[in-house]
Amino acid sequence: MCAYSNNSLFSGITSGLTSTYSVLANSSTKGVTLASIASARSNTTLSASLNQTFASYIQTNFSSLDTDKNGTISATELSNATNMMAARGMTAAQLSQLGTASGMSAETLSQVLDHFSNIDANHDGKVTSAEISGYKLTSAMEKKKTEFANQAAANQTVFYGDNDSSKVDSSSLLDYKYMNSGSSSSSSTT
Repeated sequence: MCAYSNNSLFSGITSGLTSTYSVLANSSTKGVTLASIASARSNTTLSASLNQTFASYIQTNFSSLDTDKNGTISATELSNATNMMAARGMTAAQLSQLGTASGMSAETLSQVLDHFSNIDANHDGKVTSAEISGYKLTSAMEKKKTEFANQAAANQTVFYGDNDSSKVDSSSLLDYKYMNSGSSSSSSTT
């Protein structure tokens, strides 16, 4: 499948959300609120340190991240959310939004999303690190099986024999068939 490590995918997203949260928290004395996120996202002095993709994710998912519903996302609430993502997995939408911002290449993200339903072994709509590892292992095994099957199909020396007929043990399936059919026909005629 892809060379991207599934553990670095999850840690990249966790790290991106955490560092973005830190920038948001440091930019407002009132904490991370919807208003402070909107203000930080429009603040040009923060543009170099604020990842807009992760900030957008926090802003869009504010109500689910603010578990105590006090209007502010605490560091503990964000930590719980990222731990939950790592443990329970991520949806295709989360991967689409956060994947490239975490450092994942567009090609790898495309591969993961193209195979999402195959990777999602328990069909819960999310992929976990373990499911990605399992899929990569299964894909690698299937690739090897196909390579061996293609190699065996291309290796006609088993059927037709080796080109070097000077070898005493050079034989083929055809030789075996004709040797047996010749001896059975001669033994039946006597």
